[in-house]
Amino acid sequence: MGMGGAGRGGPGAMERLGERLGQRSAARLDTVLRHLCPRLAPAAAPISVPTSAQVSVVPHSERFSYTLDNDLLTTEQRQFYEDNGYLLIKKLVSDEDIERFKKEFMRICKREVNPPGVMIMKDESLKSQFGQSEKVVNKVQDFQEDKELFRYCTLPEVLRYVECFTGPNIMAMHTMLINKLPDSDKQTFVHPMHQDLHYFPFRPASRIVCAWTAMERADQDNGCLVVQPGTHKTTLKPHGYPESEGKSNKLFHGLLDEDKKTPKVHLVMEKGDTVFFHPLLFHGSGINKTSGFRKSISCHFASSECYYIDVKNTSQEHLEKELEEMVRKKYNAISVELKDIWSFRARLVQGQRINL
Repeated sequence: MGMGGAGRGGPGAMERLGERLGQRSAARLDTVLRHLCPRLAPAAAPISVPTSAQVSVVPHSERFSYTLDNDLLTTEQRQFYEDNGYLLIKKLVSDEDIERFKKEFMRICKREVNPPGVMIMKDESLKSQFGQSEKVVNKVQDFQEDKELFRYCTLPEVLRYVECFTGPNIMAMHTMLINKLPDSDKQTFVHPMHQDLHYFPFRPASRIVCAWTAMERADQDNGCLVVQPGTHKTTLKPHGYPESEGKSNKLFHGLLDEDKKTPKVHLVMEKGDTVFFHPLLFHGSGINKTSGFRKSISCHFASSECYYIDVKNTSQEHLEKELEEMVRKKYNAISVELKDIWSFRARLVQGQRINL
C-alpha cells in the first residue's frame, strides 16, 4: 500500500514501514514517519489561507474544461488558458518576497540551513571544482520543510489564482527553486520538452496546475521557459533521457517523440511575473548563454480531491522505478512506493485534505 493509504493503515502498518526504512537516526525516522502517518507524531497544523476568488468545483460549461467558475479570471483569460494551456500574470509576487527567497537559497547553498527532505542538485561537472555555493547548485527541490521557501506555496496572491484551476481544497505537491547556471557547450542545463504529468501518479490532470515565478528577468539569453501552446489537449506521451553528448541531469526526462510542427513560444518574464500552466503542456527551457544565473521558484498544486493511480504497465513505470531507487538510497530504505513519495511531499495549503 502506498503512502496515500498509509494514514488509513494504522500503527501496525507504520511499524512495518519503519522496519523497512532501516537503521537511520531516530530524528530522520521521526521526520519521515510524521509525514507518513500524522497519528504517530504531532504534525504541523494545516495552513489555511483565505482567498477572494469564490470558485465552483464544477466547470461552468463545456466551453471551459480547464478552469472553474470564479470571480477572478476574466472570460478572456479563461479562454486563453482553455486554448493554450498557460496563463501569464504580470508582477504577481512582490520584490520583497523574491529577495527573501533568494537569501534563503543562498543560506541553503552555504549549508547555513539544512531542511530535512530537501534535495540539492548540483552540476556534476563542477562538483570537484567548487564547494557548496551558488556556482554549483542548479536546483533545490522538495523544500516543503523550509519555512521560508515554503511561504511561496502559501502566498494569498498565488493561491487566489491556483483555486481557479484546482478548486478550494489545495495541496502543494511538488516544490522547486531552479538556479539555471551558465551553460557549456555540453548544454548540461537544457531541460528538453516534456509534460509534468509524466512525474505525477495522481489525477485528474485538469485539477493540477503549476505556478512558476521568475525571480529575475527570464528571456532567450538566459534560458527562459519555452511552451508549445495547445499541447495540453493531448494525452500523456512516453518520456526518457534525450540522446545527446552532454550528461543529462537525473530525472530531466524529455518527450521521446516531440511534435516539431507545433510552434514554440518563449515566455519572456520579468521579476515577479508568474505563469500558471497545465501538467500536459509541452514545455522546457533552453541554455543560459549569459555569465549570470536565472532563478525561478515554482510549485505544482493539486486539488486534494485528486486520487492516486497505479502507474505499472504504463509509460510512467520506468520513472517510478528510477525515483523509488533514488529514495531508497537517500533513506536507506528496502521498500518504498511512488505514492509514499508523493504523500511525503504533499502539504495542505488551503481547505481540507481529502485524498492526496
